[in-house]
Amino acid sequence: MTASPLLFDRALHRARLDRAAPDYAAADFLKARAAGDVVMRLETILRRFPVAVDLGARNGHFFKALEASDARANIDTLIEADLSGRMLGGRNTLRVVADEERLPFGDATLDLIVSTLSLHWTNDLVGALIQIRRALRPDGLFVGAIFGGATLTELRQCLLAAEAELTDGASMRVSPFADAIDAAGLLQRAGFALPVADVDRVKVRYAHPIKLLQDLRRMGETSVLLDRSRKPLSRKVLFRAMELYVERFAEADGKVPATFEIVSVTGWAPHESQQKPLRPGSAKMRLADALGVKEQPAGDKAG
Repeated sequence: MTASPLLFDRALHRARLDRAAPDYAAADFLKARAAGDVVMRLETILRRFPVAVDLGARNGHFFKALEASDARANIDTLIEADLSGRMLGGRNTLRVVADEERLPFGDATLDLIVSTLSLHWTNDLVGALIQIRRALRPDGLFVGAIFGGATLTELRQCLLAAEAELTDGASMRVSPFADAIDAAGLLQRAGFALPVADVDRVKVRYAHPIKLLQDLRRMGETSVLLDRSRKPLSRKVLFRAMELYVERFAEADGKVPATFEIVSVTGWAPHESQQKPLRPGSAKMRLADALGVKEQPAGDKAG
């Protein structure tokens, strides 16, 4: 079994998060949105979770949303975990510095794991999901959110076009993201039962695209690709990319949109009590009888 190729510089990612920590609250609106969505999902699940972990907690938006929700009564102990110790600083919660690629939790020790907008930086997403599934007790729940493939599509296009226009070639400056259509399949590959995925596409409008870059820096979401160009982006290329962004995407009022695709997933650690799909041929009634229609041979077209 071959190891997954390394895409991201995790040490650099930790450093970027540490740097972002003091100003993170100025650009944490997507984190707040994703955390609030996770809490809303938990409100519909009427069961207790004695021990829960918020993986990639950042500045604690899941904890804040949970405290304002009826779902709080169903969680006895919440542990906040993050790759960056500075992100966890200054809060009176149970906290642990933890790498999503090397979880410090024992097998079958947790009842609930949530993770919002951090797992997209793992080099082996399926491997990270397998670790999460193993840390859950049987019938434990995982609820996660990652950035999907349409995220920052405008910025990606303009950076590539500007660099291709002004240099000998273009290099990838925006990290790749998982395709939304594959999200439930990733959970299945990791061994989760009853996987569900859906997409929240968010359009954020900025007075100028440079404001978007400032927000990405505050979020700690600037690229840490291992295969990135070691040559800093020149001011000439950057300014041209910003010009293209305005030319191609500016709306009637002059503001420019930035697309963020948030892919939310839920999956359960397998347990014998869970609903199973029926075996082929085990149905008690024919579909045609259930629908009250006449069955037709394959290839015939109803008139």
